[in-house]
Amino acid sequence: MLDYRFIVDTLLAVKQNITDRYMKADADAVVRLFNRRTELTTALQSLQQQRNAHAVAMKGKLEATERTRLIEEGKKLKEDIATTEGELGKIEAELDTEARRIPNMAHPDAPVGKEDKDNLEVKRVGEPRTFDFEPADHVKLGQDMDIIDFDTATKVSGTKFYYLKNEGVFLELGLIRYALDILQKKGFTPFITPDVAKEEILEGIGFNPRGAESNVYTLEEEGTCLVGTAEITLGGYYSNTIFPKDKLPLRMAGLSHCFRREAGAAGQFSKGLYRVHQFTKLEMFVYCLPEASDRFHEELRAVEEEIFSGLEIPFRVVDTCTGDLGASAYRKWDLEAWMPGRNGGEWGEVTSTSNCTDYQARRLNIRYKDDDGKNRFVHMLNGTAIAISRGIIAVLENFQQQDGSVRLPKALVPYCGFEVIKPR
Repeated sequence: MLDYRFIVDTLLAVKQNITDRYMKADADAVVRLFNRRTELTTALQSLQQQRNAHAVAMKGKLEATERTRLIEEGKKLKEDIATTEGELGKIEAELDTEARRIPNMAHPDAPVGKEDKDNLEVKRVGEPRTFDFEPADHVKLGQDMDIIDFDTATKVSGTKFYYLKNEGVFLELGLIRYALDILQKKGFTPFITPDVAKEEILEGIGFNPRGAESNVYTLEEEGTCLVGTAEITLGGYYSNTIFPKDKLPLRMAGLSHCFRREAGAAGQFSKGLYRVHQFTKLEMFVYCLPEASDRFHEELRAVEEEIFSGLEIPFRVVDTCTGDLGASAYRKWDLEAWMPGRNGGEWGEVTSTSNCTDYQARRLNIRYKDDDGKNRFVHMLNGTAIAISRGIIAVLENFQQQDGSVRLPKALVPYCGFEVIKPR
């Protein structure tokens, strides 16, 4: 969340940022509640000072009438303090609720727009392959090679689930290990994280755990949710922590299942593995000093580029527009891989990396002790190393051959133990 004083001091900019992000939040209410809290805090301090002076007066030698008067005055002070504390508590709760609805400020260079079509391409790596045959999509390839089974998963679990089988299992495991090895060499500590997190952790990261617009599966009467990304569990790992400054930065890599409702997601762009209810993902996470977060954002993007360059998959990098940032991100880069089977050949998002500055740290109370002895909020960043289901799409569609087989990228062969997947 944003600092209350920042909202008050830069109200017009905060309101414009809300508009640019196409979100609903009431910055004016935050200012009103903040000012009222200040008034009540001042009043409470005055009453407490009066109570202290009253206590001193009661210790002196007093006549009966004076003691009676002071007793009545003490009762009144006690009532006034209780009333003021009650109102202050209510105002503070309302202030916190309204402030949490306000999104992070966007980077000045982030393109202003509503949807992914408004994202700005900034880089392209590799050239889309030219086929001398009509390329199939990953759904047909997976079914013909008997490595992906959507039909049985629909029967057993419902739509947007899938079974991986035969070489598909080793392809998933190979992609995981390939990416993990890259991250470990770059100093990331590997984790396998829980698939469940408390609602307050999701709220701290910036996810809405409840409501019709939520993309999260909640566990009824448990106060917990299935995680949609290891960003949640890695970000919550150090909640309510104060780091020594010399412990930062921290680089973490979390492997987890991801569960998403994907309500309303339909059509060509959601076909097959592209948008499913459950998938495996390897997530990067960084805790760092505020002055270093821009540099680490570029580092996370460079890792993503290295992973997909090593897989020989053409991709482009886009600067994500304000309306597609989400509440927490200050700036976000997306990598979009070329997918020949997607609507006749299109770019499809495979990774993203976000600099969330201190927005999540304020909500989760994650700080470091600066050189001056003061506790300050860390900056937190996340980035997808690889979402396995979309990685599989990119591999199958880009490396398919005319006979219906798929040749693996050289980097994956040692991890999978085979060079080609053939149709059955």
